[in-house]
Amino acid sequence: MIWCILVVGFLLPQSLADPGFFTSIGQMTDLIRTEKDLVTSLKDYIKAEEDKLEQIKKWAEKLDQLTSTATKDPEGFVGHPVNAFKLMKRLNTEWSELENLVLKDMSDGFISNLTIQRQYFPNDEDQVGAAKALLRLQDTYNLDTDTISKGDLPGVKHKSFLTVEDCFELGKVAYTEADYYHTELWMEQALRQLDEGEVSTIDKVSVLDYLSYAVYQQGDLDKALLLTKKLLELDPEHQRANGNLKYFEYIMAKEKDANKSASDDQSDQKTTPKKKGVAVDYLPERQKYEMLCRGEGIKMTPRRQKKLFCRYHDGNRNPKFILAPAKQEDEWDKPRIIRFHDIISDAEIEIVKDLAKPRLSRATVHDPETGKLTTAQYRVSKSAWLSGYENPVVSRINMRIQDLTGLDVSTAEELQVANYGVGGQYEPHFDFARKDEPDAFKELGTGNRIATWLFYMSDVSAGGATVFPEVGASVWPKKGTAVFWYNLFASGEGDYSTRHAACPVLVGNKWVSNKWLHERGQEFRRPCTLSELE
Repeated sequence: MIWCILVVGFLLPQSLADPGFFTSIGQMTDLIRTEKDLVTSLKDYIKAEEDKLEQIKKWAEKLDQLTSTATKDPEGFVGHPVNAFKLMKRLNTEWSELENLVLKDMSDGFISNLTIQRQYFPNDEDQVGAAKALLRLQDTYNLDTDTISKGDLPGVKHKSFLTVEDCFELGKVAYTEADYYHTELWMEQALRQLDEGEVSTIDKVSVLDYLSYAVYQQGDLDKALLLTKKLLELDPEHQRANGNLKYFEYIMAKEKDANKSASDDQSDQKTTPKKKGVAVDYLPERQKYEMLCRGEGIKMTPRRQKKLFCRYHDGNRNPKFILAPAKQEDEWDKPRIIRFHDIISDAEIEIVKDLAKPRLSRATVHDPETGKLTTAQYRVSKSAWLSGYENPVVSRINMRIQDLTGLDVSTAEELQVANYGVGGQYEPHFDFARKDEPDAFKELGTGNRIATWLFYMSDVSAGGATVFPEVGASVWPKKGTAVFWYNLFASGEGDYSTRHAACPVLVGNKWVSNKWLHERGQEFRRPCTLSELE
């Protein structure tokens, strides 16, 4: 809605270590600057080597001319006393100087700089995390491998391509996760690019080695056998492929015999291949969640949409908003989700981001069993917490939330700033603690999370929506706006329709900050009701 006028038994290819780390956009931009610095250092090293070779070249040319003359009449040449002196000088002194010049290592400066910068380089976990982010985006946004490989993504400014080596690496990462579905997709993409003539250090034998086993693991024995034979055509001595070929033929012969003696039902059961295309971390609501991330499956009928309005809001006659009321828009009816437009300025956003950047760390979630904060694979972002007392801008933002919601922020959690890089997401979750999590916020002593306020501090080129799978709602990021909803009914019961998720960022960079308001202090601001669903 627009303002009124206004994301088995045989040898296998060797596995990689288990990944799971995430690098934020802020850190990656720092790495770009680091790499730029290293490129400058490398060019300085190249220039130094070129200067060195130029000196050696001039020396060689001079001596070549001199020795050519001398060898024509050696006795006559050294008969001249100056030539005799200079010959002694060259052989005793100048050739030693040349030797020192040749042996001089011009790479010291570059190697020293590289050593210093290496401490900031990503590690294996970072690389694997970035690969897993690409696989996550592929699933969520229904992208085929060719589209990703060619860089044909919506909203991209800097188009980039994947090489055979890149595709092979993605396939290996999927393989390590026992995700044979994606292993097959990316090994096939690598094979396609090799067939198209791309020059690569990766050969077809290596690709087919992984591909045949991934296909076998998904139950397609015929295709696995075909790929193994293709591999052996290229490398007849391949030990693992020869072993696999015998094994595949043995299994197929065994199944053929079983089919002859078994009933039709038993035969069907034995030969039915495993279902392909289901991610290893499949969730019952994942399909609905991913559809909403793509902008599909939104359950807002025209009749319901007509009941959504936008208005000017003065915070219940709050003096701060009487002359300059806030722009308020209904995003959804049940649960009621309200968006505030132009509610945080660009200057405030930059201050909040600058405060958060030095302390960004892997985002945490509440462990329902311990009630403590912990990291989780289903939340991939970096976050930082800001207190109102450390900067007047943060304090002013907190008071703005209080003035517009009418809720007391003195018992709220600190302002949490989060950065979702490419592939960053937060899978479906509740902000409030359910009845089976009585100790979730016990340490805070302020009761359950009554409401959520979420600032969007950046636009996102593609992906990154906030979606509510239970009700089919999608809310898209828009810089300078904020959305607000109640997690609890006025009775104190949890509103399960508020289950929501942060979709993976497909292209761009997503900055948000949120304020979780708690029950304590709201007794007279939002009085309790007798009905559980009010």
